[in-house]
Amino acid sequence: MSSSSAKTARYGSWKSPITSDLIVAQSISLSDVCLDGEHLYWLEGRPQDQGRNVVVRAGSDGRPTDITPPPYNARTRVHEYGGGSWTVHNGTVYFCNFADGRLYCQEPGVSEPRALTPEPSARGRQRRYADGMIDARRNRWIGVREDHTADGEPVNAIVAVDLGAASGPGHVLASGHDFYASPRLSPDGRWLAWLAWDHPNMPWNGTRLYLGKLSQDGAISEPEPIAGGATESIFQPEWSPDGAQIALVSDRSGWWNLYSLDLATRAMRALAPMAAEFGLPQWLLGMSTYAFAGPKRIVCAYSQGGLGCVAVLDLATETLTPIAIPFTEFGSMRAAGPAS
Repeated sequence: MSSSSAKTARYGSWKSPITSDLIVAQSISLSDVCLDGEHLYWLEGRPQDQGRNVVVRAGSDGRPTDITPPPYNARTRVHEYGGGSWTVHNGTVYFCNFADGRLYCQEPGVSEPRALTPEPSARGRQRRYADGMIDARRNRWIGVREDHTADGEPVNAIVAVDLGAASGPGHVLASGHDFYASPRLSPDGRWLAWLAWDHPNMPWNGTRLYLGKLSQDGAISEPEPIAGGATESIFQPEWSPDGAQIALVSDRSGWWNLYSLDLATRAMRALAPMAAEFGLPQWLLGMSTYAFAGPKRIVCAYSQGGLGCVAVLDLATETLTPIAIPFTEFGSMRAAGPAS
């Protein structure tokens, strides 16, 4: 630099040529891996595209294809921190759009997404959607809705949104708590499990796992809390492939460990008790640290001694076998296929 271009400024007031925009412009973030049949999907956060979040699919040749067209942004602000903004079922992607909070359907071969929920109110107040899954039997999306259309604190609920052409804001399935997460439909479509908690708790302080029977018209009857409480944190409930049990992560021992909840007896059994964390602070919705890889096997990630590990849990012998890989941080654990 020549002396004529040099400038002197007071300590702490000089302007650096290295801006935050320059640092993050090419830092694409990858998250929310999802498997749908033989296809792999994920979410890309793109700072160079005004921070837009795009659902991407890997083709049969491994090459990525953008699924979310501009200007749509697959991002939600449910619980403010968001997460779980999209899901995919049989090639159709369902996502919450950041600008208007509406739930959209992006069908294969169709260039423009179709809105499933109404526009924001006249005052611009949104209903936001997240952490959803598809109830194929009843042709509906089930997930968390956060309603900002009335005065006061936003209202959270588990809702069902019809996937037909003329749809409303969603039919309430479960309500009454301050926060909801992780709706999970049983393999036979007859039961729904979900998490709920209330102020002043954060989800890592205490959550309750609920179970409700789905009636013929899709409403929930006989909902009951089956695990957790104000001082026990439950994380990521998942149905076993046979529907007889629910796997979950609980901190009842002081560590977030994996458990199996038998639905016939309501008994909980630790699957791999150890001084390790199989759960995570649920700042975001849709987090996943384990997945069933067949009826008798779980692939899981956990943190022990400050380092992340991946292992396979054999449910028949309750043996945990670490997998030797050169990484120490993991997320979006997913599995698919008929592996036994």
